[in-house]
Amino acid sequence: MSRIFLTENDVFKGDLILVNEYYPVREAEAPELTAVNGSEITLKRTAALQLELALAAVNGRTGITPVSGYRSMEEQQSIWNGCLSESGIEFTEKYVAKPAHSEHQTGLAIDLGETREHIDFVRPDFPDGGVCGKFKRIAAKYGFILRYPHDKEHITGIAYEPWHFRYVGAPHTEIITENGFVLEEYTEYIKSFGYGKKPLGFQGKYEISYLEAGDHSLEDDGIIGVSGNNRDGFIITKRSGL
Repeated sequence: MSRIFLTENDVFKGDLILVNEYYPVREAEAPELTAVNGSEITLKRTAALQLELALAAVNGRTGITPVSGYRSMEEQQSIWNGCLSESGIEFTEKYVAKPAHSEHQTGLAIDLGETREHIDFVRPDFPDGGVCGKFKRIAAKYGFILRYPHDKEHITGIAYEPWHFRYVGAPHTEIITENGFVLEEYTEYIKSFGYGKKPLGFQGKYEISYLEAGDHSLEDDGIIGVSGNNRDGFIITKRSGL
């Protein structure tokens, strides 16, 4: 049986890393990126492909416009400085993450807007009705969560952003959605299910567990996903019964 080797630094990598005001992006190298919907906007390959499928599922290729995907440190700094200059500190802190603390720097986050002649870059319109509403309702099926809901601002530290979606992948999207979690809550919740002990079972298909940060050698017995949480450990996803 093959093995999976993890190092201390791998805790900062993966689709489930938590990036917010307390936990900055730690990966030194830019991710490998893929263009989205024929635009100049890019995401990590899997996230880009799943977004394409989601847009196709709601016939949203023309009605929904990718506004902002991956950003380099320099671009995030420029956006922060520009917003600060134009709108002041209160507005900027409410809607723009500080450089190194933006999910956009992971290549896993996308801002989407309803296609219009003029689209606000910082706060694009993305209503609950029409094609945008259809996208919101099926996003979890394709691995995306609404990252900053209106009732969790005290946890995320970011104002309600109906346009900002984060790729975390299945089955995590379904668990997050069913429980009304945000990513902060989900990564903490999983810590109750220790690896090699009692995993979190989901739909009889998956087992999800938490492994503390460190150097590890794991038997690849049905593991289909390993992600750091960008804090103190790994989230291990396995097929049940394997």
